[in-house]
Amino acid sequence: MACDPKNIIVTGGAGFIGSNFVHWVVDNQPDVHVVVLDALTYAGNRENLAGIPDDRMEFVHGDICDAELVDRLFADADACVHFAAESHNDNSISNPEPFIRTNVEGTYQLLEAARKHGVRFHHISTDEVYGDLALDDPARFTEETPYCPSSPYSSSKASSDMLVRAWHRTYGVPVTISNCSNNYGPRQHIEKFIPRQVTNILCGIKPKLYGDGLNVRDWIHTEDHSSAVWKILTEGALGETYLIGADGEKNNIDVLRAILAAMGKDADDFEWVRDRPGHDRRYAIDSSKLRRELGWQPKHTDFAEGLQDTIDWYASNEDWWSGEKDAIEAKYAAQGQ
Repeated sequence: MACDPKNIIVTGGAGFIGSNFVHWVVDNQPDVHVVVLDALTYAGNRENLAGIPDDRMEFVHGDICDAELVDRLFADADACVHFAAESHNDNSISNPEPFIRTNVEGTYQLLEAARKHGVRFHHISTDEVYGDLALDDPARFTEETPYCPSSPYSSSKASSDMLVRAWHRTYGVPVTISNCSNNYGPRQHIEKFIPRQVTNILCGIKPKLYGDGLNVRDWIHTEDHSSAVWKILTEGALGETYLIGADGEKNNIDVLRAILAAMGKDADDFEWVRDRPGHDRRYAIDSSKLRRELGWQPKHTDFAEGLQDTIDWYASNEDWWSGEKDAIEAKYAAQGQ
C-alpha cells in the first residue's frame, strides 16, 4: 500500500539516527514537512538539526510518554517514524528502568495516538532483538528469525516490536517495522563504539577494546539507513517487517585497527578492557526481502571511505562532542571499561 506523507512526526529526531533521517528527508523530499519530537536526553542534541530551514521543520521538546502532547501532534500528522529510544546496552545493564519506560510505555502512547488519528506508523527497531549468532555460523538474521533478546535494552525493543504488531492485528493500525544493523556516520553520541575510539585518539587517549575483540557487528552508513526507512514508509506492505543491512560484517578489532590506520596510529595502539556482561558475539543482517520487494540498494558500500568521512566529521566538529568527553570516559573507567 503506497503512502505519500506530507506531514510526518519523527520521534527522537534530535538523536543520531533520527537527525540523520530528518536531514535526508529535508534534502530529498521537498514537499514533506517534519515535526521532530525529542526529549533531549543526553543522547539528543538540538545542534544535530542545525541548518534545516524553519519552514521545513518544527521542533517540539517533549516526552513520547506524554499522552496529551502526543495526541495533539498526531492530530495534524499523516505519518510517524518512531526512532525515540534508550539504546545503549551498557546503560541498560546498569539501570534498566528508563529503557522500559521509553521503549515500551512510550511506544504504547504513540500507537494509541496513531490508532485514534489514523496515522501511518513506522517503528525503528534493532537486530539485537534476535540475540546473537555464533562466530562460525554462516547464517544471518532474517524476518523469520525467532526473537531471543539478551540485554534489558534489546528486551525492551523486542517488547515494543510486539506492541506494534499487536496494534496492527487487533486495531488495524497501519504499521511497518524495520530492524537494522549498526549505524555509523556523523552526529553519533561519543559513548558508542566508533565515535568513542575516534574521539579518544583525537584527545590523545588510547582506544579501548572489549574482551577478545572478535565480536562481529554488521555496519551500515546512516544515510543508507535513512533511504531504506523512507522506502519502507512509502512503499512497504502494512504489517510487514523489513531488515535493513548493507553486508557490512566486521569484527570489532578490525574496525578499531581500521580507525587507527586511518588516523595514522599503530595497529596495536589500544588497551584491552574487560568484556561487557552478556556481550552478543555476532549480528548479521539478510536484507534480501527489502531489496527484492522494494528495490532498495545501499550506496555507501565502501566501509573504509565511509569510516574516513566519519572520522573527518568528528575531527572538524570538536565543539559538538568535547564538552561531554571527560564525563563519558570517567563513567567507563568506573565500570572498568
